[in-house]
Amino acid sequence: MSIPLPQQITIVGLGYVGLPLAVAMARHFRVIGFDVDARRVAELTSGSDRTGEVAADGLAASGATFTSEAVTMAGTDLFIVAVPTPVGPGNKPDFSDLKSACAAVAPHLGKGAVAVFESTVYPGATEEICGPLLEEGSGLACGSDFFLGYSPERMNPGDPEHTLPNVVKVVAGQTPDVAAMLAEVYGKVTTVFVARNIATAEAAKVIENAQRDINIAFVNEVTQIFDLLGISVYDVLDAATTKWNFLNFRPGLVGGHCIGVDPYYLAERAQQVGYDPHVVLSGRRTNDGMAAWLARCVDARLPGSSRILVLGLTFKENVPDLRNSGAAELVRVLSDLGHSVAAHDPYADPAEARAQYGVELLTGLTGVHDCVVGAVAHRDYDGIGADEIARLLPEGGLLADIKGMWRDLGELPDITIWRP
Repeated sequence: MSIPLPQQITIVGLGYVGLPLAVAMARHFRVIGFDVDARRVAELTSGSDRTGEVAADGLAASGATFTSEAVTMAGTDLFIVAVPTPVGPGNKPDFSDLKSACAAVAPHLGKGAVAVFESTVYPGATEEICGPLLEEGSGLACGSDFFLGYSPERMNPGDPEHTLPNVVKVVAGQTPDVAAMLAEVYGKVTTVFVARNIATAEAAKVIENAQRDINIAFVNEVTQIFDLLGISVYDVLDAATTKWNFLNFRPGLVGGHCIGVDPYYLAERAQQVGYDPHVVLSGRRTNDGMAAWLARCVDARLPGSSRILVLGLTFKENVPDLRNSGAAELVRVLSDLGHSVAAHDPYADPAEARAQYGVELLTGLTGVHDCVVGAVAHRDYDGIGADEIARLLPEGGLLADIKGMWRDLGELPDITIWRP
């Protein structure tokens, strides 16, 4: 049987993924945006998105209703769940937010409703975890009274090119009719690819980010090898990228909510079925250890306890997201090595930096420091020139250009420059 287009869509979770989707969907459907964070809902209602993904005029014009009251879900025939799926102790998948979302949705499921999940999970989780939870909370039968779907998010925070309308959206349904309906719904806002089934779509998501993680791990590993040889990886990459099929990955601190997390979901599922995912976990070990390696490299080039300024604290450039920040880990390790570490970041929320990592962000690039570390390549740091560097560092100071941001500075008299 064909499934009609929804009369009301409820999007559960209004972060980097859910909010842009809610705004886009609201141009074509009646949309309720639900989030348990009442502060977040109040901000959106007032026209402010702290993630920077949706401008104030876009929020005002969207027509979506933002709420933290679950009762507003009543009458919804398509639920789209976009909540975080981090890792917990031992890097084990943490489904707590996903399970809470299922508990919130279940009482409002009606016959014929469809629940679609965008959160990253391992293959099989939607049908093995979410389906039974929705059945338990609704008293309905999954696969006959209500149906499941999966459409993995592909948002790239801070990327103005690869936004929702400009990326292909993978969709999958519990039945061909569900898949067809989802393809039509998502097709209103972007290009769609229909996967063979839900498990296939779940698997596609985890390998997308696991692949990037492994490629970055390779470059991070050769960075460490080349440093021992006295060669800059950036010089090596300049040469290597002249070959037409060389993959131009760059070294760095891998964090955030996807690349540093999703491989553990794939590894967990592999181990459940008796396979040792040694390549996947090897990449994770390399990338998880990069902050400590960089900290040791900086420490080895300083005479003792020093004043260090770390530029950048978010997990990637030009976004305010502090989740799983490699730069924050770098600050922690440098502090543990006995240094006095200050940090600056023009995008990060000072209150969040304080709450998550105990880091007090400087309000400006002031003071004199024994070492300046370029940890995150924010566009704001691109314009820092030799004069600014010289103002921040004393004679004999160290500039640790770990992101290769200032390769055009040339030689600075009386200042040591180290880059991997």
